[in-house]
Amino acid sequence: MSTAAERQASGLASVDPVWRRIREEAEAIIREDSALGGFMHAAVLDHERFEEAMGHRIAMMLANHDINAELIIQAYARALKFDPSIGEAARADIIAVHERDPACTRYIEPFLYFKGFLALQAHRLAHALWQQGRRDFALYLQSRSSQVFTVDIHPAARLGKGIMIDHAHAIVIGETAVVEDNVSILQDVTLGGTGKEHGDRHPKIRAGVLLGAGCKVLGNIEVGCCSRVAAGSVVLKDVPPRKTVAGVPARVVGEAPCPEPALEMDHGLDVDSGGAESEKNA
Repeated sequence: MSTAAERQASGLASVDPVWRRIREEAEAIIREDSALGGFMHAAVLDHERFEEAMGHRIAMMLANHDINAELIIQAYARALKFDPSIGEAARADIIAVHERDPACTRYIEPFLYFKGFLALQAHRLAHALWQQGRRDFALYLQSRSSQVFTVDIHPAARLGKGIMIDHAHAIVIGETAVVEDNVSILQDVTLGGTGKEHGDRHPKIRAGVLLGAGCKVLGNIEVGCCSRVAAGSVVLKDVPPRKTVAGVPARVVGEAPCPEPALEMDHGLDVDSGGAESEKNA
């Protein structure tokens, strides 16, 4: 006979399809490998709500002898009261990873294992703390996330939802950067400044943009909606919407190959007939 907690969790899962699916996948893992039962219960099945499990997972990854897990769990719960959209954004991020990463076959994989997803959720907590004036706690989370996930996002940076950070090695996002909804970011990407100036000094990445591996976008510039930045490029000036830029420094080499590059994850660099003219006029 099910306990009251199990019935409540089942009821919540019925109106939260992401959480329901994560729970089902955790149960399937236990059936396949009973040795992981304790881990699956602690990380997923012992929690009634997605947000509760998310806070616990972040805490388990980032706690150390300086700040224990319970303090991080409490901070996450308070952050949800301050900004309830944190949980919604996390769900959108899971869906984004599942839809765009062919290596991801289950919702539970980013939730438990993918450091890009986990670093992004740690940032969402740090950003809420920053906005509440708890700046030292926010900076602690930034520091720990950099150590654990090799992802360094300033707590003041503003990130949308439905974001995928793939592989998530050596990611740097500066203090005044903005990353809008449905952006895909590959490994070794920097959204940085160009010197010692203060104020608004970091890039603005608009919705639907695909940032290729190793690219650097520097300064208070804008990468327009649904554009692509090719791998290894250095972007130093604004990128118009729906364009592909490549090179050092980056130049327009053609149109984006599809309406939403971040969703299609098409990294092929097929320069169209207008690319050369665009490059000459850039």
